Order: sequence, then structure tokens, then C-alpha cells
Amino acid sequence: MNAGLRITAFAAALAATFGTAYGVGQGLDPVVDEPAPAAHDSHSESSPAAEGGGGHERQPVGGLQMSEGGYTLDLRTPSVTAGTRSDLRFVIRDSAGRAVTAYEREHEKELHLIVASRDLGTYRHLHPTRAADGTWTIPVELPRAGGYRVFADFTPAKKGAENLTLGADLAASGSYRPQQLPAPNTTAKINGYEVRLDGALRPGKASELKLKVSRDGYPVTNLQPYLGAYGHLVALRSGDLAYLHVHPGGEPGDGTTKPGPQISFTATAPSNGAYRLFLDFKHEGEVHTAAFTVRAGASAAATSEAPTSEAPTHEDGAEQHGH
Repeated sequence: MNAGLRITAFAAALAATFGTAYGVGQGLDPVVDEPAPAAHDSHSESSPAAEGGGGHERQPVGGLQMSEGGYTLDLRTPSVTAGTRSDLRFVIRDSAGRAVTAYEREHEKELHLIVASRDLGTYRHLHPTRAADGTWTIPVELPRAGGYRVFADFTPAKKGAENLTLGADLAASGSYRPQQLPAPNTTAKINGYEVRLDGALRPGKASELKLKVSRDGYPVTNLQPYLGAYGHLVALRSGDLAYLHVHPGGEPGDGTTKPGPQISFTATAPSNGAYRLFLDFKHEGEVHTAAFTVRAGASAAATSEAPTSEAPTHEDGAEQHGH
């Protein structure tokens, strides 16, 4: 597996203004879950360009819309109640409006689903179940009221089909309390693990990010494969949630890639700005998610004195990982 990245940027924002409560429309099915190129080798980089920053060349983007390349993300449950477990349902439709029922498997799954809150305080990397009629379903629970973005990452099983990431907005009703983006950090602690970030995101330039996993002061050298890799990294830009899905160089069993403690990635930021990074890794049968806040163009050392960050929980299918 080559270290690559696919950038998916989107500028869709909820038009509603949050007061003491975030309102949800009537007659909608219950909804969703809470708080992630050349990422996949086969991914295409179509759609409008993201807004560049600081004079850097603009990067190609995707996921800016619900429909692209003749396919549409039909989110059947666009709202839910915060704190209540609900089934998130959606369908991928082709240009004729038919539900897609055949997909290529990428990283051991037919479809990867990312759900993140607009303030980046909540994050989920999910793998829903597909019924014979093409309806995807997964039980989710959003912890806080507010706006969320849902990304469906998939490749239709059709000759010549390219990888797509389609996006849609999701709302969670309840008492809304806005949160600030966590301060920049290079160390994240989660369930007794410590993950150290070395490297920096650079606008318009590919750069290496190295993440080193340790526990109780000792390096973890026996990471387990998760979705065909020793780690998965997702970056979301604060503000418009520009989306980067990055995979590490090498893969388990290739004869050269070691199972820790270090996982390396190559990524290119679409612009200047603050980003939230989410690293998924597996050890002793459990998946953990470490989170970081970085600023594109700034070296990791520049934020080395920032406080550590506690990562969000991680949910995969109907299985709840004990984070």
C-alpha cells in the first residue's frame, strides 16, 4: 500500500443558527452517531478546488456535494436526538435513482463512513451493514446537540468506476453548547496509551507525519492490523471540515513494515489553517483513537508545550470498542 492521500474538502455549513436548543424538523426518521487523499490508490481527485491559502497552489477536492459522478448519497435519517441511540440509514443511488448493491472492497470494507461534529469535538469512523436492497444501517449515538457532517467513502463495483466520497449534513437536537477547537498538541493520551506526533502539515506540499505509540512508558512494538494497516489517519480542517483520508506507507506482511511503535503517513494540506487529526490503531484486540490539533505550515515542535489531548471514543459497526 503506498502512502498517499485523498483530500476531500467541502464548504457546506448548516444554515440554522443555534440558540439554547438546536431544532429538528418534523416527520424525519431517527438518526445518527457522534464525535477523519491520494488515500486510497484508486481514488480519483475530481470536484471543485478547495480554497487555497497563503499563495499555495489549490488542491483538488471531493465530498463537497451529495452527488458526484452519477452517484448520490441519500441520507434517510438526516436528524436525531442527542444522547439517544438511533439507526443511521442511507442509500447510495446511481444516475437512474436505483440503489447501488455492489461495491469494491477497499481496506477490507465495501464502504467507510466518517461522522464528525462541526466543532470537531466528536468523531466516528464507522462501518455500517448493507441490506440486500442496498440500504446501509448502523446504530449510532450523538453525545451533543448541533451540526454534523457524514461522509460515505466507496467505489461502485462497475467497470471504470472511481472511488468517491459523498457528503451530507446531519442534525442532532437538544441543548446546544458550542465548544472551541482544542489547543494544538503533539501528544495525545487515550486509555493508558500515549501517541507522539512528529512532523507538520504543509499547504500544497506533501510532508511526512510520524506517530509513535507507547504504553506505560514503553514503545508498543506489536500493533495489530486494522482494516489492512497498522494505522489510519483522518484530518479535518477547522471551519469548513476539509477532509483528508491518509494511509501509512507499507502494509502488514510486506516484509518491511514493522508493527510499531512508529506509523508514518504522507499528507498534503489543501490550505493554511487549523486541522484536527484522528489516528485509529489496534492493540490487544481493541481499537483506539488518538486526536491532535495542528496548524498547517507550523512544525510540530512549535506546539510541543501545548497540553495533551484526550481522544474521542471509537465505534465500528454495532461493536462498541472500550475506549
